[in-house]
Amino acid sequence: MKILLVTVLILLLSGCSTTAAILDAAGTTVIYAGKTVVNTVDMITPDIVNDEDEED
Repeated sequence: MKILLVTVLILLLSGCSTTAAILDAAGTTVIYAGKTVVNTVDMITPDIVNDEDEED
């Protein structure tokens, strides 16, 4: 019975770590996509993202 319990536990934990790895990769992709969008908007219209006072 112990062997069956350990086997099921190992299978569940490996599934959980796979899910965590997939979520980590998806989160990283979303963050880098957001950074790319911000950098593109900054390149096109720098005055929107960089709200700095102009000094003459």
